[in-house]
Amino acid sequence: MPQKDITIFSDLDIGFIPHPITKQLTRKKNREAVRQSVKALVLTDFYERPFKSDVGCGIRRYLFELFTPATKQSMQNAVREVIANYEPRAELIDVLVEDRPDLHAVTISVAFYIVNDPDPVVLDVILERVR
Repeated sequence: MPQKDITIFSDLDIGFIPHPITKQLTRKKNREAVRQSVKALVLTDFYERPFKSDVGCGIRRYLFELFTPATKQSMQNAVREVIANYEPRAELIDVLVEDRPDLHAVTISVAFYIVNDPDPVVLDVILERVR
């Protein structure tokens, strides 16, 4: 008898894309749910969420700063703090921040374990400077 996929974590898809047949909202499960949540937390600025003004990373404020080791460390700390405070399903391994001056962007790589899952997850988020 084949084993059934056990859903431990489940979240709505942020894109609010309906299922093509049932027309109901789709949902993300397990790894994809936590991955979507971590990405949303990293990209959320303070005061963006109604009634939860303290939830956010504020990473965009560093985009137009001079990229120094201190700025890089501040960005890493902001990402670590928001994940530690607001995503209990993720156990952070490391956060890497890389300046991409040729693309006018910053790449943030977040490596983490999901609770009850032995395989690590690596999430890359690219923040672009828009003029």
